[in-house]
Amino acid sequence: MAPAVAARDAGAAPRRGRAARNADDGATVGFEAQLWAAADALRNNMDAAEYKHVVLGLIFLKYISDAFAERHAQLEAERAQGADPEDPDEYRRDAIFWVPPEARWPHLKAQARQPGIGQLVDDAMAGIERDNPALKGVLPKDYARPALDKARLGQLIDLISNIKVGDEASRAKDVLGRVYEYFLSQFAGAEGKKGGEFYTPRCVVKLLVEMIEPWHGRVYDPCCGSSGMFVQSVEFIRAHANGNGNGGKAKADISIYGQESNYTTWRLAQMNLAIRGIDGQIAQGDTFHSDRFPDLKADFILANPPFNISDWGGERLRDDPRWRYGTPPPGNANFGWVQHMVHHLAPAGVAGFVLANGSMSSNQSGEGEIRKALVEADLVDCMIALPGQLFYSTQIPACLWFLRRDRSGRHSREGGNPAQTPDRRGQVLFIDARKLGRMVDRTHRELTDADIARIAGTYHAWRGEPLESRHSRAGGNPVSYADIPGYCKSAALEDIRKHGHVLTPGRYVGAEAQEVDGEPFADKMQRLAAQLREQQAEATKLDAAIAANLAALGYTAD
Repeated sequence: MAPAVAARDAGAAPRRGRAARNADDGATVGFEAQLWAAADALRNNMDAAEYKHVVLGLIFLKYISDAFAERHAQLEAERAQGADPEDPDEYRRDAIFWVPPEARWPHLKAQARQPGIGQLVDDAMAGIERDNPALKGVLPKDYARPALDKARLGQLIDLISNIKVGDEASRAKDVLGRVYEYFLSQFAGAEGKKGGEFYTPRCVVKLLVEMIEPWHGRVYDPCCGSSGMFVQSVEFIRAHANGNGNGGKAKADISIYGQESNYTTWRLAQMNLAIRGIDGQIAQGDTFHSDRFPDLKADFILANPPFNISDWGGERLRDDPRWRYGTPPPGNANFGWVQHMVHHLAPAGVAGFVLANGSMSSNQSGEGEIRKALVEADLVDCMIALPGQLFYSTQIPACLWFLRRDRSGRHSREGGNPAQTPDRRGQVLFIDARKLGRMVDRTHRELTDADIARIAGTYHAWRGEPLESRHSRAGGNPVSYADIPGYCKSAALEDIRKHGHVLTPGRYVGAEAQEVDGEPFADKMQRLAAQLREQQAEATKLDAAIAANLAALGYTAD
């Protein structure tokens, strides 16, 4: 994909420590935060973008070494039965990375305070890549560089030594996932705008996944950042399986395809999937100019493309076959991303993605005509206006688009079995969620679990999908859909045409009905109007009396 200058899709935000969780709280205040504080104290003057790869690389190394050590101990105990603890195949058959002797954590910890520790870590990373082809070219190998303080590197190794992240108990609790995701979010905050290029807040990712429900099939992200969309998709499937009494152990029946232009972010994506045992095809390269999956037709597309990028090389793609609904302007890639995703949608596919608010109303450089063509082609299924301050990288207001190839209601994603739901052709659901969410610090907001359940529940009710077939329980919302003033509106195509194909939800949902002291808005307006008429009549009488008195005194009204 093209270089990003603003918001990028990427890693999911942190899970919460068990002691700090409640149904509506998305903040993490457990050991992850304590570990971050200690690690950040060792950063000294190193730039966050550089330090990120130092820390995350070591955490990844500790993870695979912990998993290896546990399996190694088991094989030692079974040596009398013919087990060989030094046979790589004994590990690979259990989906555990083989760790050569020079890369095992106890060896590194023992040498942590030696001046050559940087070279030892580089050798460890190289050895792991050598013996595990799936990780070739993925791990950072620049710990020996002079700019990296070796005393602080040793302290960091000692710090990470104090947590177990790869043994079976830790894997069951997803300890590494929590640490890794928390560190991603903290680095995004530390790097500011630049950090947001690889990171999408977990609440936004979760909302996208809850909306389109990627149960099975091909899942694609053309600008995948650090793979947060894929991680959350798999978590969604496991959570759904857990809700059905399967213990959350269901194998995700999805095929993952992603592409990322930034090489270092691509490495983060590979590690993010590897630590969770998720298989995926993650390509590195420019999505617009070197599409690595040209023939892919995806069942689900999830993405957070960079907002409003101007240097995407659009002038070299004027006759591209992806631009079926109009050539996107060379100065803004927004509708290039939209049409790239439409191009890759399967016949019954659905896409959910983030765009800047300007995409809903802009008429510059032909963008309005492209949006009109998408609406008239009946591809637009739902539009959501998001609250502000959700993203680390930009204060630009954002929205969610949902596109669907087949809106006739004939398709169901439950096991691929056909089912009839309402025919929504010629209609678009608008949801204004700008008032939802809560501030988690002075500059950032997040959608709570209740907010996500409400929004997703509204959409699925509009789609007519049975409540019992969904993981999202909609926070108690009824299955039947109804317009709610100020929040949601199912608008007909004719209404959208009257608004010039502008897709801003606020234009359609209207004003929220207000109640003051228990009095409904409509009743209050009727009472106040009657009171106004009475006061106007009384004023007329007073005017007449004043005029009569003035006349009796010999004065006229003028």
